[in-house]
Amino acid sequence: MEKRFGGGHYAGELRLKESEFNVNYGSGCTIFIEHCNDLFAADVPDEWIQQILMHCAKWPDNTYVFQTKNPGRYSSFLPMMPVKRVLGCTIESTDDNVIRVVSSAPSVRKRSYEMRELRRNGEDIFITIEPILRGCDMLMVSWLEDIKPNFVNIGADSKKSGLPEPSPEELRMFLDALKKTGLEIRKKVNLERLLQT
Repeated sequence: MEKRFGGGHYAGELRLKESEFNVNYGSGCTIFIEHCNDLFAADVPDEWIQQILMHCAKWPDNTYVFQTKNPGRYSSFLPMMPVKRVLGCTIESTDDNVIRVVSSAPSVRKRSYEMRELRRNGEDIFITIEPILRGCDMLMVSWLEDIKPNFVNIGADSKKSGLPEPSPEELRMFLDALKKTGLEIRKKVNLERLLQT
């Protein structure tokens, strides 16, 4: 896959960067696998995922963090995954009409259900709401209460791409309601932009 650190999101033809298999992950580290890409996207070949997971297996003392918008695909690879792992999913809204404008990922309701099932099966999981879009409401709070993630990341569109974002009032209501659930919330600094507009 394209880049391991920085440099923005992948664009262009899908390819496996073979040189990454020469990287020594060391010991006792937390490694975020493919943080600028989606390793579990539907069009990524199974063989590539297997190769990457086999590379991770060489350093079992690390904790590996994965994140996707296609969490249903995690289950096929759980037997190969490192024992020390945290599985994440991006859910930007509860409104699939808003999501369809920016993503061809599975429906947000499907993602929510699949993450809840992973959690019920004992997986350590997290949810990322970034970029937070219009439709983060009490339904999202209900989903998160049901999923019971280890933590929730929340951030705004750092590129200011003109995405349909919540109003300051909607965002405040959402954050206040989410805080009452007792879930750990990790707010990105860029969220302040939405609260001040």
